[in-house]
This record gives sequence, structure tokens and C-alpha cells, in this order.
Amino acid sequence: MARVELRQAVPATWWLLLLLLLFSAFGSVRPAPQVPCYFIFGDSLVDNGNNNNMASLAVANYPPYGIDFPGGPSGRFSNGLTTVDAIAALLGFDDFIPPYANTRGQALLSGVNFASAAAGIREETGRQLGGRTPFSGQLQKYQQAVQQMVNILGDEDTAAKYLSKCIFSVGMGSNDYLNNYFMPAFYPTGQQYTPEEYADDLIAQYARQLKVGFRVPFASTCRSMQQRRHPNGITCVEEIDSAIRIFNSKLMRLVDEFNTLDGAHFTYINGYGIFDDILRHSAAYGRHLSYFHHPYLFWDAFHPSEAANIIVGKRSYSAQSPSDVYPMDIRTLARI
Repeated sequence: MARVELRQAVPATWWLLLLLLLFSAFGSVRPAPQVPCYFIFGDSLVDNGNNNNMASLAVANYPPYGIDFPGGPSGRFSNGLTTVDAIAALLGFDDFIPPYANTRGQALLSGVNFASAAAGIREETGRQLGGRTPFSGQLQKYQQAVQQMVNILGDEDTAAKYLSKCIFSVGMGSNDYLNNYFMPAFYPTGQQYTPEEYADDLIAQYARQLKVGFRVPFASTCRSMQQRRHPNGITCVEEIDSAIRIFNSKLMRLVDEFNTLDGAHFTYINGYGIFDDILRHSAAYGRHLSYFHHPYLFWDAFHPSEAANIIVGKRSYSAQSPSDVYPMDIRTLARI
């Protein structure tokens, strides 16, 4: 998501260049960590190596993935950084948040990444690709990590207080469409549900998982689903795009519902809208893209490049448009 208490080694000069690029947008020096820990749940958009040793087609620990990443391919489905790598740097962490597969003990206190490529809200999602850890399994691993942190910090109350100051990033649902609902050769859901019914079922299951999986007050970001590219590289497959919009609108309402819970602070990151804006105004991002060895928006048919991921990470952390986030950006969330 096993090297005990080890993080991925990052050349200091490379990390400094990344920080300079990120903070140039804000005109500020690198801050101290704004939260004590950052926990990440999701799919291949943010997986950083949890699937590497699984019997799965959903792995990315080989070139051309990772060709711009220090040390080479890491399991990230990009040429370099993911959005959460950029967000972690902007939050002030001095290294990448490590995958749970390689992390135990004291290192958990800074946060860990549980994301798994091909994972979904539904248990069966992505099974045609082989091994993966669905959201329920990621939450189980989180509870195992919490127990380790209880042992380290001394008692449950101390651990709960500590975790209440952390930020949790949850981005699920894309595979429930691309590797389930819109894959009739493997799954019956497309015949069993209308798009509205399927979104309702997904949101209801998502809500149950979130309520059960997180038992302490916490601050969380919920990422919208991103669209699938049409073969022409720009437009979306309209049927898929329409279904995703239904899910995303219901996800925003779920954020409102969860924000009524005592001690909880949720925000919705409109990654779908941010990326759509990048696609529609790609010329305006030319200067940003020129900083990179590979100035592309997509690295494969489904996954953004490092350049695009950094743009999305910046706008998630500090909203450029009112539509980027709801009700607040991550920088504001970290201050609560």
C-alpha cells in the first residue's frame, strides 16, 4: 500500500527541485508539516507499489512507468509523481508517503498509502485483472495499522486524538465503472442497474464502508472520479461520462451528510472537473508542462502523467477555481 520502518529513498536534490516547482505557485518557502500524518486510500491513480508483489495484471513496476521517478519504476501508474505525492509535499512532508506493503512500526505515524490498482467500492470490481485490495480490504489494513499505532502511542485514547489531526484521502469508484459496470463480458451490473440505481448502490456501500472503517473524528478528502478518454485522446465516451457525473453529484451530497457528524471534516476534490479544465485549456498550461522531460497530460490510456498530476495536486491543495473543491481545499482542511 516488507521493509520495516523504511521509506522510499529520494535524492535530496531531486526532492528540492520538486518543492521549488510546487511552491513557486504560492510564492512561499517550504513549510513544516501541517498535519502529523496523511493516509491514502484509492486505486491505480494513487497506488505507489502496493500491488507490486501481487499476482495481478494491475501492476506498474516496469518501464515505461516510473522513467522519471527517482530510482525508476516504483509501482506508480505514471512516468513520475501521482497527485498525492504532490499533495504530500505541499502539506510539508519531507518524503513520499510510503506504501503499506513495505511499511510497519514507527513509520506508520507519518501516514501510509493503502491504495491498490484495480480496486473498487464493490468487492468483485477488477477481479478479471487478478490480485488487488478492494476498499474494504484497504480499511482492514488501516485498522491493523491503527492497532500498531495504539501499541506505539500507548493507548487507544492517545491514538484516537493523534489520528483526529491527520488527513485521509479517499478516491474510489472509477473501477466500479470501468472494470465492472461497463464491462458486460465479466460483470452483470450493467444489466442489473440503471446508471442512477448503480450510483445509489455504490454511494450507499461507500457510506457504510466509511462509517465503519473510520471510528474516530477525522478530516478527509473524497476525490471525484475522473473521466475515460475517447480514442481520439480528448473527448470522453459520453455514456461513461454521464454515469460518472451521476456518481460525483451524489458524492458531493454524501460529503454534506458526513459533515454533520460530530468532529468530522470532509471535503470533495473535483478531480474530474480539474482534469476536464486542463484538457479544455491545455495551451494555457504549456509553461508548466515545459518544466518536464515528458510534457504530456496522459501517460497511458487511463492514467495522467506526472505533469498533469502535479497540476491536479496543486489545485486540490489550493483551489484555483470555486469548482475545484467543496466546501474547502486541502490547505484549509489542514488548518482546522
